Amino acid sequence: MTRAASGHWYFTLKDRAAQVRCVMFRTRNMLVDFAPREGDDLELVANVGLYEARGEFQLTVESIRRAGQGLLFEQFLRLKERLAAEGLFDQARKRPLPALPSRIGVVTSPQAAALHDILTTLRRRAPYVRIIVYPVPVQGQGAAARIAQMLATVSARAEVDVVILTRGGGSIEDLWAFNEEGVARAVRACAVPVVVGVGHESDFTIADFAADLRAPTPTAAAELVAPDRLGLLETLRRRQLRIQQLARAMLRARAQRLDYAVRAIATPRAPVRALQARLEAMRARLGAVRGNLLASRAAALDAAVRALQALDPRQVVGRGYALVRDEHGELVTDSGRLRPGQGLQVEFAAGSAQVRVESTRS
Repeated sequence: MTRAASGHWYFTLKDRAAQVRCVMFRTRNMLVDFAPREGDDLELVANVGLYEARGEFQLTVESIRRAGQGLLFEQFLRLKERLAAEGLFDQARKRPLPALPSRIGVVTSPQAAALHDILTTLRRRAPYVRIIVYPVPVQGQGAAARIAQMLATVSARAEVDVVILTRGGGSIEDLWAFNEEGVARAVRACAVPVVVGVGHESDFTIADFAADLRAPTPTAAAELVAPDRLGLLETLRRRQLRIQQLARAMLRARAQRLDYAVRAIATPRAPVRALQARLEAMRARLGAVRGNLLASRAAALDAAVRALQALDPRQVVGRGYALVRDEHGELVTDSGRLRPGQGLQVEFAAGSAQVRVESTRS
């Protein structure tokens, strides 16, 4: 195959009986994810044309892939449809990734370039995280079974918070281990969340759909599972600043309360004086009520005294009258009760006298 300076591809397609010249222009071959080599079996879509300068028949190729990919893609679609109908890919079954994982597992080949990319990314973003690599083949005979078995081992050992299942790009044949049903079920059965980062952004495998989260590349998978250290530090700085602000506000409030308490201690008798003033006011009100009551009672007493004095017979005597008592001390109010010779006592306003009745007259 010839790659021209213009970027076009020129090659000859052969089989056992014939051959034909082909051209694939740059705008089309840029979409191909592999470089065809001598001896490759290929399937292509092309338009039949004529190269007028030489008068030669040629094919203008629109798309190209390795032979057998059409059959594999059909198998891929059938399995995807069956597992989706079963609910294996349902969003409700997806588990969230841990916010701050302390241990991350990586299931991949130790020789894979993807492992280097992941380790580099994790060391840059989260050097505090412990990384455990679970080695498996990622393509070839028996790779799918080994991957499924290793995911079961990850679950059994329970030593990581999240696991990355990854490999680099390749053809559909190279990635086929990740399209096996056993791998998809092992991803869903894993005890911890699984992030699948296989191939390039345009590569999709059955494992991608079964994963808790699909990453477009291995590097992106590492970025998804490990929060950036600088971002975490910035978040911590903002929270620390907020705590400081709250602490200062609390200290200001407490200091103000302390100031009020100190002022109260500096004048400890102020509350007592306030109570004393209230007590004096109450005493004054009580004295006023008491004085009014006493004055009222005194006036009533004076009136009673005057009434009694008005009834006192001595008051009458003082006006020239006298009180006459018999020998028994009884007042004599009727001369008919007297007898001649009877002794009487006459009381005057000043002094008294003993007299004797000589005669009576009614």
